[in-house]
Amino acid sequence: MTERAYVGVGSNIRPERHVPRALAMLRAEFGEVQASSIYECPPLGFEGEAFHNLVVSFETGVGVDELVATLREIEDACGRQRGPQAPPSRTLDLDLLLFGEIRSTGAGIELPRDDVLSYAFVLAPLAEIAPTVMHPVVRRTFAELWSEFEPTHEMRRIAGR
Repeated sequence: MTERAYVGVGSNIRPERHVPRALAMLRAEFGEVQASSIYECPPLGFEGEAFHNLVVSFETGVGVDELVATLREIEDACGRQRGPQAPPSRTLDLDLLLFGEIRSTGAGIELPRDDVLSYAFVLAPLAEIAPTVMHPVVRRTFAELWSEFEPTHEMRRIAGR
């Protein structure tokens, strides 16, 4: 059985290099990948370069744990640093946002991820590529949620649709 996964992609260290590389690696691993436009927004909670953010979607037959492990491998291949000494800026950040209708808060994986309802740089691209898909908890479409969202930070589309 396959599930549709939605993954947030972000980078503020050489995003012009790391975002295309991540997309290529995701396509090599999962086949057809649907990607939103790329949005630029300032970092939240720290000083640094602007982030390039987008959401991608693909079908997969792997489970949540295996998918998250693959996303971590792709981040690592793009030079992602982890741990308490890691800088807040990132070469690549891949966050599993949704995995079918699955709702989970165990084993360090929260689904759907709270970021979906909290950040414009997640909800806008999600509404762009999946406008009629329902959020599995609030049971409203992403287009509806985005139309009522009040962003707390600036964001601009820089590439795509």
